[in-house]
Amino acid sequence: MDFMTGVKKADTLELGELLDKALIGQSVKVNGAIHTIRHMGDVAFVILRKRDGLLQCVYEEGTAGFELKDLKEAAAIEAEGVLEEEERAPGGIEIRMTGVKILSQPSAPMPLAISKWKLNTSLDAKLNMRSISLRNVRERAKFKLQEGIVRGFREFLYSEGFTEIHTPKIGAKSAEGGANLFKLDYFHRPAVLQQSPQLYKQMMVGVFDRVFETAPVFRAEKHNTKRHLNEYTSLDFEMGYIDGFEDIMAMETGFLQYAMRLLGKEYAKELEILNITLPKTERIPAVRFDRAKELASEKYNRKIRNPFDLEPEEEALIGQYFKEEYGADFVFVTHYPSKKRPFYAMDDPEDPRFTLSFDLLYHGLEITTGGQRIHDYQTLVDKIAAKGMEEEGLEQYLNTFRYGMPPHGGLGIGLERLTMKLTGEDNVRETTLYPRDLSRLEP
Repeated sequence: MDFMTGVKKADTLELGELLDKALIGQSVKVNGAIHTIRHMGDVAFVILRKRDGLLQCVYEEGTAGFELKDLKEAAAIEAEGVLEEEERAPGGIEIRMTGVKILSQPSAPMPLAISKWKLNTSLDAKLNMRSISLRNVRERAKFKLQEGIVRGFREFLYSEGFTEIHTPKIGAKSAEGGANLFKLDYFHRPAVLQQSPQLYKQMMVGVFDRVFETAPVFRAEKHNTKRHLNEYTSLDFEMGYIDGFEDIMAMETGFLQYAMRLLGKEYAKELEILNITLPKTERIPAVRFDRAKELASEKYNRKIRNPFDLEPEEEALIGQYFKEEYGADFVFVTHYPSKKRPFYAMDDPEDPRFTLSFDLLYHGLEITTGGQRIHDYQTLVDKIAAKGMEEEGLEQYLNTFRYGMPPHGGLGIGLERLTMKLTGEDNVRETTLYPRDLSRLEP
């Protein structure tokens, strides 16, 4: 009988381990996929793709112990050889190959030139063959940075006393309602895919005080733009015992500061690959919704067409204004009109036409919506009625408030949009692993 006693120590080394100077001149084993083979006469460079980068292996005819023709691009191999220093190679090291074990061979030639520095193909081609296109080093780097954002979100909120929760994505009623709902039959009962974890995370404030979640949300919006998706990942948090919605903006600022420090330290390689300069997060300006519209209108001579909403062009101009005037990459736009906010948004007691809420714009694109919520039961019931909504399907949510809730608020951050702006892309599908939009349900 065998017993498992823990993680098995492999006899192959990873890139980080190969950087140990004590291994120079020694025989080592590595595994990986052949990213490309560069023929140089009697010598060839076999570039292996590892999970954390590229590794150069050198094949020399007559000394390698195998034939170069046995190797194919995209094959998975285990290579053995002597580790040497080589400043011109990735990471400053290379392996002079003495043997190879072929673990698997491709059955067809590569459909995309993934070994090129930049994939010179259309977005549709990249998405149609997503698992192949992401083998390109630059394409892959975007999603390593996305990992860093989520990691930063989790680490920072844990450090601030938040509890991670996991809420259902199928429900009887949505937090926001409206027509943009994916409806489905749930064992002969009507149900919807959740647009947000809003109702659940508010209820959990009464349990844990501070909660967060990273999970998919669904919007049946018939938009086919560069900024819209029908499924995206939302970074949500909700916190109780706040003094005002400014506490939510301050917490998000702290998260951004932590995340940018983390990316600069732990993801420097990906930042260099993509030639990214991290945005400034030391001081983020906050401006009222109506004032932001006026500033953009006055400076760029653009007429205000809709006093109750921000059009995409206005968001871009507001971002441009604060970049030019204050050198700011981010700007909080506060006090959105009540008619454009959900029923749970708290109205401004000084002017109930507006709410104690905000959006965060990053280079002119909304990446966050948040604010203070109504925590008084009767006020919440009155607001639902004023919005022309029914309480049916909201009974459990409302009961939570019937039995007391602290002042609280929270936000939701669009992960793919945040990654898109960080990496300088102009289409959110570039930073979505497997996009879901009006026309794409596969892969």
